[in-house]
Amino acid sequence: MFGGRDLAALPSDRRTLPGPQAKPRCSLKSPTMGEEGGGRSCGTTRELQKLKQQAMEYYRENDVPRRLEELLNSTFYLQPADVYGHLANCFSKLAKPPTICKIMGKSVLDGLGLPTLQVEVFCTIQNFHKSICSVMVPTYFEVHENALPELVEAEGEERNLAVSTAVQWVNEAITQELQGLVPSNQADVDCTLRTFFANKVQEDKQRKELEKSQEDSAGPIPPPQTLPPPPPPPTKKKGQKPGKKDSLVEKPIAPAEPAEPVLCGSMAIGAVSLAVAKTSAILGSNPLYLNIAFLKHGQEQSSTLTVPLIMASVVSCGKSSPGKLNLMKEVICIPHPGLTTKQGMEMLLEIQKQINKTLEVPPPPKAENKKGHNGNKRGQQSLTGRMSHLGCLTLSCDTVEQPLLLLQGVCANLELELGTHLHLAINCAGHELMDYSKGKYEVLTGTHKSAAEMVDLYVELVNKNPSIIALIDPFRKEDSEQWDSLYNALGSRCYIIAGKASKSISKLLEHGNISIPRSHALIITHTNQTTVSDLVEITNLIDSTKHIAILGSTDGESCDDSLVDLAVGLGVRFIKLGGLSRGERVTKYNRLLTIEEELVQNGTLGFNEEHIFFHFNEDAEKVPEAAGAAAGELPGLLEPIFPTEVVEQSAQS
Repeated sequence: MFGGRDLAALPSDRRTLPGPQAKPRCSLKSPTMGEEGGGRSCGTTRELQKLKQQAMEYYRENDVPRRLEELLNSTFYLQPADVYGHLANCFSKLAKPPTICKIMGKSVLDGLGLPTLQVEVFCTIQNFHKSICSVMVPTYFEVHENALPELVEAEGEERNLAVSTAVQWVNEAITQELQGLVPSNQADVDCTLRTFFANKVQEDKQRKELEKSQEDSAGPIPPPQTLPPPPPPPTKKKGQKPGKKDSLVEKPIAPAEPAEPVLCGSMAIGAVSLAVAKTSAILGSNPLYLNIAFLKHGQEQSSTLTVPLIMASVVSCGKSSPGKLNLMKEVICIPHPGLTTKQGMEMLLEIQKQINKTLEVPPPPKAENKKGHNGNKRGQQSLTGRMSHLGCLTLSCDTVEQPLLLLQGVCANLELELGTHLHLAINCAGHELMDYSKGKYEVLTGTHKSAAEMVDLYVELVNKNPSIIALIDPFRKEDSEQWDSLYNALGSRCYIIAGKASKSISKLLEHGNISIPRSHALIITHTNQTTVSDLVEITNLIDSTKHIAILGSTDGESCDDSLVDLAVGLGVRFIKLGGLSRGERVTKYNRLLTIEEELVQNGTLGFNEEHIFFHFNEDAEKVPEAAGAAAGELPGLLEPIFPTEVVEQSAQS
């Protein structure tokens, strides 16, 4: 039908030159020799022949004649109603893949009105520059309520510097480094970002060494002021016998490890990596969680995806709360794994409403002058609350039992059973409880306990409340001996989880060891220089060691909901987003509902298993993994225990 003739074989009146190259617009028809200026016309003819030759070579190199012939033939047979629409679709498939042309960073406000980083990605698509997407990432700074004004001001300056440096990195060096890269090649992008960050770390190290050498050459530095020696241990009471417990109490605490250094501007790395991953998903018309799942599993990806179990904060009674209780920074509800995300959130919302109603009703006046059921004195309100930055109510509680009794009453009113319909987790925030002047944890205002006594406290708390199936950061990371003791005492019925006590993702990947401190699970966050490839790598490491991965939000969150897609794509067991209040947190819960609906509609929603506690024997863990594999079973793995069985056994006893 249409011959495969070359462009030169067509009649001269049907030949055209490429528009952009044919700047001197002149007729292809050669003038006659008798015309005026014949010599100049001959030169023009030679130029046209040269242009024609260049055009033929250009089109042949790009395989244009063959593709046009095939396209025209197929279009004739299909005869679509919209001919040019059909041709446009066909040509778009032949176009080069989109490439990154610019990445732009700017400072925006997070959910607390504090500066954070936003990154926008632009791509070259069919010779046009287009904005594809933007992401916001939170800073790594913790939110310290009731902090001294000078500390707040100093941290504010540090935050501003971190964000402004990140914006500068993105707009100057990073955008040049990534120009021309294909967004779908996440490994190349992250490798480039890692190399860039490593160079920045080296530059910072050299700068500090130079400053130190200049200070040394300037003159001797006065010695730092020495701290007064710690107070002597308490004298033994009369009649007290020496023993193991006494020696543990008097044993000095390990000094706090220095905080891991965070390079100013490092948040640019994690933000750009996430923005590129989201760009790839949008260009491929896929949700972000599917792209993340493909990065993790590749061709071995399962046909189903599970939505992580919610860890929702309902009340806060931590160090910054107005009451005496410091131990419970977050009391967290975990809906039963058999419930859908929507069912679990509806239940949690009812619990939250019931708590609000309880706080609105003042207690009846009491005539007697002694402590009531909730530990408050006569004339005091039982509970007062205000909304915290975590999206849950901060309560004024004076005893450890008070918030738990509140939840028990609320669940009873709603005909819910703790330990069956839902379970509890406690974020103890042990690093915030340590009073270094006394070397003890301040559980209640004025009530201090040693690390050894804290183990007994937690064991007693879980024994009395078997619906508690997780303790987050029960100690500082330095108290490794107590982490071991608590794991051995409660590991068969309660998850011991390391959050702030765990090292950063970069350090975990560097050392390849996630068993210090000893725990069942790790809370990982997407901050600083953590790339998407790092998240894939760390979750693979956690999965391979039979630990549990929990993706958590930070103290100061933004309204970006990409964190939820990361959790679903990475296949983590739990997602910790805070409470069901505040827009920056509710946005993420809404995204969780949307993903669940999409998976249901596509028939790809997997189901979560019951909570199972795998308790590893410490000595058996030292046996080489190969020996356990040869025996066909995991080394040191005891029989799994389900929390519902623990609750039932406790009720029967």
